[in-house]
Formats: sequence, structure tokens, C-alpha cells
Amino acid sequence: MIVLIDTDCSVGPHGRSALGRAVVADALRAVDPVGARAVEHETDWRHGYLGHFRRLVEAGLLSRDAAVTIARDGLASLHRRMTVLRADGVEVGLGDVFATSAQVEPLRTATIAGAGEAERELSLPYRGRRLRGDDLCRRLDAWVAAGVVEPSCAEAVRAVMANPGWLDLRDHRIVVLGAGAEMGPLPSVLRWGGDVVAVDLPRPEIWRRLLDTTRRSAGRLHLPVPADTGPDDDTVTARAGADLLHHLPQVADWLLGVEGRLVLGNYVYADGATNVRVAAAVDALTLRLQERRDDVALAFLATPTDVFAVPGDAVQHAARGYAARGILRRSLRFASGGRLLHRNYPPGVDPGVNDSLVPQQGPNYALAKRLQRWRATTARDAGATVSFTVAPPTRTRSVLRNRALAAAYAGAHRFGIEVFDPATSNTLMAALLVHDLRTGGGPALPHPWQDEAYGAAHGGLWRVPYTPRSALGLAVLLGLGGARPHRHRIDRGDPAPLYPRRLAPHVPGDAGGRPGRQDGLRGSVSARPGPAARDPRRAERG
Repeated sequence: MIVLIDTDCSVGPHGRSALGRAVVADALRAVDPVGARAVEHETDWRHGYLGHFRRLVEAGLLSRDAAVTIARDGLASLHRRMTVLRADGVEVGLGDVFATSAQVEPLRTATIAGAGEAERELSLPYRGRRLRGDDLCRRLDAWVAAGVVEPSCAEAVRAVMANPGWLDLRDHRIVVLGAGAEMGPLPSVLRWGGDVVAVDLPRPEIWRRLLDTTRRSAGRLHLPVPADTGPDDDTVTARAGADLLHHLPQVADWLLGVEGRLVLGNYVYADGATNVRVAAAVDALTLRLQERRDDVALAFLATPTDVFAVPGDAVQHAARGYAARGILRRSLRFASGGRLLHRNYPPGVDPGVNDSLVPQQGPNYALAKRLQRWRATTARDAGATVSFTVAPPTRTRSVLRNRALAAAYAGAHRFGIEVFDPATSNTLMAALLVHDLRTGGGPALPHPWQDEAYGAAHGGLWRVPYTPRSALGLAVLLGLGGARPHRHRIDRGDPAPLYPRRLAPHVPGDAGGRPGRQDGLRGSVSARPGPAARDPRRAERG
């Protein structure tokens, strides 16, 4: 067993903030030294991180080299600052974790085959219907007209519709890290008859559901199990899975032995500071596979609640909406002293910068998602096939269990934002993955921001008249009547959590998510429960 830690966690209660601040400063230093100094002098990272993450995007707009340098330096900083505590108590660098692989029990592959008939026509579940052919084309047109998706998204989906043979992915092995995620491509790939290599936590309820999905499909599911696992479904579900924080070398060796071209799909998510550790583990795994195999493509889903450069056409769309706003919204802005309903972009900018960061998500979440974007940028620059798609806001189960976010989602349509159902989102994202795999990662574009914007299905956040944060409170108020109160954590429209705190006592840290001495850290950590222990509904601490 290994434990992934970061070297800044032992410096005190603000250690997790120190890590994020240091990585962002290092990422900016070569391109924007003034911005790097501003990060280092930030005294309230938990609330002040928003502007610095925006600056990472703005600094990268200077040139392609600037964007790639920021990505490369940010990743290098994280890898320098993350260490691994091995089972024997020895602390090693993140890149050295795989030297332990010979000392651990290897995993073998259990394969489950479906008995269904493969689908060879793209269809999209949408509001109780299954859209295909002309109906799907009309829906794509409507989304583009409303600003819900970028025109390039609709074009990519139409290309898949025109080439139904592309859906046959048996020439690839689609690795789904976070196989149980609601937003992942697993159901679609199996329905199309493909091979899915699944990685998720060793929890029987996850694997029982995945096996049921596979049996009804035309595809095959390959999953990791201990070497002495029996062939029956009950035994497989009871023993399948691997924890990336504790069994990273075994997972790497297992994936190195998978035959066929690998597509490494990153759909993992965890709560709080653990999210950064999981992101670092997946990034280390990515490098390991790329070093040992020359056939690895990468796939990522980006959250729409981040900062992105957007095309001038999106800026113009938002400007038209702002000019056409009614008297009520003009009055609200005036009555609020300018705090509500800010203009989304300055007039005429190209590209614009869309800032949809949500403060409640916290700097750990923002850093984990930025690591994925940086890896996509550097991998594409090195010549790898990369599928990177901005996914829409989505009504996952966790969203509907949180009153505030459910209310915001219920009121979002009043501002031109469409919130998707999970089945619609994951099928649409799987179709875009197919397009990218069949076109070598999509068209060759001159700048990384254009690569990120291509095919984006942001739900309207890029093209609404107002900055999302300035409309969020109103969306909550307008949606309260339609929100259903539940008790669980906020989901951000991302994949289902890989390491939910309430179900993962083996994840290092106390009830407040802070690592302790037993986790191999060099400094003592107070046993006093943190805010999350006193009230699990509190937002994560930076």
C-alpha cells in the first residue's frame, strides 16, 4: 500500500492552500512574473484564488508557447511537491512510486461479455425521447441557436452521425478511470459494442451496477481483480476494483499489460484536498503509460465552471443578449449598485475570457481540474491524440440532493443556461470522444485555447449576457420553488465522486480532511475537528 501526500501539508492548517498557491505561482513565473508574485503575496487563498486562476488563462493568451510553458511548469511544480509514503514507511518522489510495483501482488483481468446487439446509429436520450436522424439534427440546431453548445460541437456530432461505423470502437480499449461516474462514456461504449477497461474503488455496489449494465449491452467489460478471484459474478463484484491512492503501481502494471490501443479516460473526482491527490495520482499514471507505450490516447471532460478563452462569436452572441435585456434586469443591476448581472465580456474582445468559477467549489477543485487541462495541453503539444471536451452542467444525483445548487440549476434556464440530464450529457460526451478518436484529436488549431474551445457543450455559460457569478444568487432565488431538498454533498456537474469522504474511511485524513501523523507526514496535525467535521454541509476549506 502507498499513501500519496503533498510536501506542503505538514506546515500547518494552511498547508493545502500553500500547495495550490505554490503550484499556480510556479506556473506563472516564466510567463508572468508579476502575476507569480501576486500569487505568492495572496493572504487569503481560499477566497482570493479566483483572480489568480483567471490570470493563468489570460497569461497563456500571449502565445502558444506561453500557454504550453504555463502548463508544463505547473505540472512540473506539482510533481516536485507531491511525495509518496510507501508501506515500509519510506517516502519517495511521485515519479518513483512505480519502483514498488515488483513488491506488490499483481492484478489480473476479469472479462464480462454482454449479450445485447450493438447499436450502429447515434441516438441521444433527451427529455423522455430518443433523438436520432433529423430529430437529433434539429436539436443540435436549436442548441447552437440558443448558445447552449458551440457550433463546432454540433459539427462534430453530425460527423459521427454521418459515419456510423465510427461507433464501433473494438479497435480501442477505452480505459475509464472512475468507471462508476455518471458522466463517463462507459454505458455508451458498451452499447456500441466496444471494450471498456474499468477502474474504480473496490466497492461491490459499484461493480454490481457495472456488471448489470454490461450484461445488457453488446460490449465487454475488463476489470481488475486479485489473482485468486473466482469466475462467478458474486465473487468478481466482491473483489473487483483498485484504489488509485493506495494501489497505483498495481494499476499501472495492469494497464501496461492490456492488449490493444489504450484510450486513458480521466473521470475521477474526490472531495476537498483529496481531489488534488487523486489528480496527481492519475497524472503520474498517465506519464507512466506514455513512457512505456506508444499507443496511448488521452481523454478528459472539463467542467464548465472554470475560466476559458472563448471565440469572438460567443462574445458577440452575449453582447446581443445584453443589448436586448429588458427593463426589469436593467433595474436590478441599478438597484444592486452594479453587483448583479454584470456584462459577460467587454465589447468587441476576441477572444473573450469567460469566468464561470464558482467560489464554493474551492481552490482544490480548481487546481485538480486545471491539472487535467495542463496535461491535455502538454500531451497535445507532444503529438499525442487528446480528446478534451467542456461538458455541460448536469443534474447528477448529488446535485439534486443539495437544495442550494438544485435551486440554482432550477432557475438557470431563466438566464439562458440549459442544465442537462446525466444520460443526455454522457451520451453527448461519448459521441464527441468518438469524433476525436476518429479524427486524431480533432482539427489542428494554432493555440491551446482554441483546442479547449473546440466542441464545447457549456450549457450556455459562454454565451449568456451576464457573468455567471453575478447571476448565481438570482438563479437560486428563482429556482427555490422547483428545488427538491436532500441532504448530501454538492456535485459540480462532474463525474460522481471517486472518494466520497463519508464512504471512504481508508482515505488518509481526519474527519476534517486533514492528513495526520499516521499518514506519514513529517509534522504534527491537531486532532481538533475542522469545519467539515462540525458540519458536513460546509464548503471545503482551501
